[in-house]
Amino acid sequence: MAFLIAAGLFGAGSYFYKVAVVPAPKSFLSKPQKITHSNPLYPAHEWYQHVNKKRWYEVSATRHLILDANYIPASKATTKSVLIAHGFMGNKDKMFSYAYMFHQLGYNVLLPDARGHGDSQGNYIGYGWPDRLDYVKWIKKLIATNGQNSKIVMFGTSMGGAATMMVSGVKNVPRQVEAYVEDCGYTDVYDEVAYQAKELYHLPKFPLVGIVSLINHVKNGYSFKEASALNQVKKNQRPMLFIHGAKDHFVPTRMVYSLYRVDKGPKQLLIVPGAGHADSYQKQPKLYEATVKTFLEKYVK
Repeated sequence: MAFLIAAGLFGAGSYFYKVAVVPAPKSFLSKPQKITHSNPLYPAHEWYQHVNKKRWYEVSATRHLILDANYIPASKATTKSVLIAHGFMGNKDKMFSYAYMFHQLGYNVLLPDARGHGDSQGNYIGYGWPDRLDYVKWIKKLIATNGQNSKIVMFGTSMGGAATMMVSGVKNVPRQVEAYVEDCGYTDVYDEVAYQAKELYHLPKFPLVGIVSLINHVKNGYSFKEASALNQVKKNQRPMLFIHGAKDHFVPTRMVYSLYRVDKGPKQLLIVPGAGHADSYQKQPKLYEATVKTFLEKYVK
């Protein structure tokens, strides 16, 4: 009987490992909307389709994967650059609206594909944890390209928001990183996967999430508890803007309060009324742009 129970749990864990960690279309993710003339993001979409994009490549910090990115120079020469990190099962091209916003603010824009996403190599979703070290390599590439006087902002939404916070706690992040902006990132991977198991499948976190985490640790070298934005942001002392939708039911809004509370650097919190997950910019574009602009003008001179 014990063997059958163990086999059943392992089977369930293997199934949910594929759901949570293997890059593939996910039925629980909303389908991307078509950008029409009436969509407020249409100008950004059109700009992104036609702007000159340079292809950059980098080797991942572990496993020697070839990573892919688009680099868009600012309209006028500048030392200011932003690295934009996309979300779970997203890619660089889906971040066009944020690229446009930062381009309008006068920044060079770098849009990498995370491991296992877009045009980057990889057969697993890192949830920002192994990716944090990849992003540090991208940051160093920006500095090598644009000079030691570079002023760099890291920005991300959802998984990219978590990755942004995870980078903030990496030891010896280049001094040129002057600020972070995270939008709807989670506290840690364990809490987020446990939340989704309950919301989507009505399953308790014990023992399933622990089993999936163990499989992930064996295959990919990190546990879900280890992959903690909360623990990383505790180490941060640089400016960080936290953004979250008031009606986020994918990464619950409550998570941002815990993250904001433990951050040690200059900080600001924006809760966007009526916004769902990764929907804050589209829901309140003027508020979003004004808040980001004012925050960065204060800390990125």
